Amino acid sequence: MHTDRAHDLRHHGDAEVRDDGARLTDLAVNVRADTPPAWLRERIAGSLAALAAYPDGRAARAAVAARHGLPVDHVLLTAGAAEAFVLLARALKVRQPVVVHPQFTEPEAALRDAGHAVERVLLRAEDGFRLTPRAVPEDADLVVIGNPTNPTSVLHPAAAVARLARPGRTLVVDEAFMDAVPGEREALAGRTDVPGLVVLRSLTKTWGLAGLRIGYVLAAPETISDLERAQPLWPVSTPALAAAEACVEPPALAEAAHAAHRVAADRAHLVAGLAEFAPDGLQVTEPAEGPFVLVRVPNALAVRRHLRDLGFAVRRGDTFPGLDDQWLRLAVRDRPTVNRFLQALDQAVTLAGR
Repeated sequence: MHTDRAHDLRHHGDAEVRDDGARLTDLAVNVRADTPPAWLRERIAGSLAALAAYPDGRAARAAVAARHGLPVDHVLLTAGAAEAFVLLARALKVRQPVVVHPQFTEPEAALRDAGHAVERVLLRAEDGFRLTPRAVPEDADLVVIGNPTNPTSVLHPAAAVARLARPGRTLVVDEAFMDAVPGEREALAGRTDVPGLVVLRSLTKTWGLAGLRIGYVLAAPETISDLERAQPLWPVSTPALAAAEACVEPPALAEAAHAAHRVAADRAHLVAGLAEFAPDGLQVTEPAEGPFVLVRVPNALAVRRHLRDLGFAVRRGDTFPGLDDQWLRLAVRDRPTVNRFLQALDQAVTLAGR
């Protein structure tokens, strides 16, 4: 169990492509490339005529509820999943919060900012970063886990995650990347039989809406009410509401499902290419199930620096608890981009080894 603060929990992939990084081919940010699609931009643009009125989230909330087969009072719309972590940290009465790492660092940062002492359960590389439910202490009354997990790309079995549930415990499952998994297998969204379950979803990753900030929480009505009271008035803008409604309609779900299969194929191509670097000591965390891949590579700091010089941004891994400076996270891109990246990686590994 760990409680240290040594990692920069506020560092995220966008830092790699800000300022001088804007010229780089981006493998650091986990937003699907070439998004949002034209039809979604048009829906968002069409909402601008209503900006004089205060946002009315009822239609979008009902659409999200219908998409998951839930009553409306099980849904809360948020300004991205990141807002939901802040609401959970502020609104819930928590004594023993535990965050399962390596994972997205914002949940722990939000809990610490709200004054909580956070315990860490660190999953191990030698175990493939797979979840061992018994590693979570019994007295934890809040447990946070990602599925599929950023940055490891591990997809935990839904049954294993559900085994973390206890009476009196809130189980927060960050499913921000679940719609990038074909069939959304192992999803808990829509389940009402798991006590204390809170599922977070993001619409920013698959649809390229990071700048718009839209996500949602699925939970029992009493938990939704607690979180809603902690929100400011009108927390989600009218354009974001329009996007939420559009992204859960059947044609959008079909498009997302198609994109998930395409990402899986592109990821397989990336992983196959990375396997060629095994003689150089590069290791891929497998099986990867998200739209990104975690690799351990000798001299990773130098490799990352040389990749920048060669025109590619990748995500450093050492800001994630449980990882050190030998890890890099690579977003999945289309085959031509991956092929160019692999050529650059070959040069970067060679240069770093000199």
